[in-house]
Amino acid sequence: MAERIVVYPGSFNPITNGHTDLVERALTLFDHVVLAIGTSAQKDPAVALKDRMELCREVLAPFGSQVSVEGFNSLLVDFVKAKNTRFVLRGLRTVTDFDYEFQMAEMNRSLDPQLEYVFLPTSRDCSFISSTLVREISALGGDISQFVDPAVIAALSKD
Repeated sequence: MAERIVVYPGSFNPITNGHTDLVERALTLFDHVVLAIGTSAQKDPAVALKDRMELCREVLAPFGSQVSVEGFNSLLVDFVKAKNTRFVLRGLRTVTDFDYEFQMAEMNRSLDPQLEYVFLPTSRDCSFISSTLVREISALGGDISQFVDPAVIAALSKD
């Protein structure tokens, strides 16, 4: 039987407990999760792609070979095809997330009708966590320990 692979795209700037929770839950449905860190002109991340990839690998190391971390700067549909899968994982925190994700899913499915999206609602204890808020709290000296892995705290304190 072929390995069931799902691509989980995002900026992961930084990776949060919500992202990690989604990876863990996706592994109950799929054999392998590819965390795909995209470059986006709209997001302009302060943390370089290479650094985000290293941090994600460190945080997700407990999952071993079931999770890989890769960067991409192409169309998502092309990246997904290159990974020999047709599945994309996205987390939903709010109705606003759903509106945005649904639009993206339909746009990508128009580019590749074989593409299938798997939407998972976030766990209740992670539903309010966002990378943007984590960065803001950290920049202002706040405690982010309940939202991220200790490796993320260390990385953000270096900035």
